[in-house]
Amino acid sequence: MTPIENLHYALGELAYAFAKVDGKVNPEERKKFEQIITAGFKQNNYNYDVSDIIFKILEKDKRDVETVYTWAIHELQVNSHYLSPELKECALKIMKSITEAFPPVTIEENELYQRFVKDIGPLKGDPIFYKKS
Repeated sequence: MTPIENLHYALGELAYAFAKVDGKVNPEERKKFEQIITAGFKQNNYNYDVSDIIFKILEKDKRDVETVYTWAIHELQVNSHYLSPELKECALKIMKSITEAFPPVTIEENELYQRFVKDIGPLKGDPIFYKKS
C-alpha cells in the first residue's frame, strides 16, 4: 500500500476502535459508522473506498480497542509526512462524529477522543509529500 492508503487504513482502524470502545458494534451502529466515514471522506474530496476498509476490519478477528488504537496511531506517525492539514481535520471530525453517533457519549468514548486529539496534534505533514498525491 502507498503511504496515503496506509493513512486511510489507519483512520479506518481508528474509526472501528471508536465504534467499539463502548462495547460490541451492532448492525445499526455499523451502518451508521460506515455512513459517517464515507460522508466525511467524500466531503473532503478523498476518493478512497473507506467502506471497503471498514468492512474488512469488521470481518477480521476481534481485536481489543487498545491494540487497534496503538497500531493505528503508529501508522499515522510512520506515514505522517503525507498527513495533510485537511486529512487531519477530516479525521478529527469523523472521530468526533462517531463518538457522538449514539448518545449518550460514554466516558470511554470521550477519553478515547481526547487521547486521539492529543496523539494526532503534533503530527504535521510535509506539503512536498501530500501535495503530490
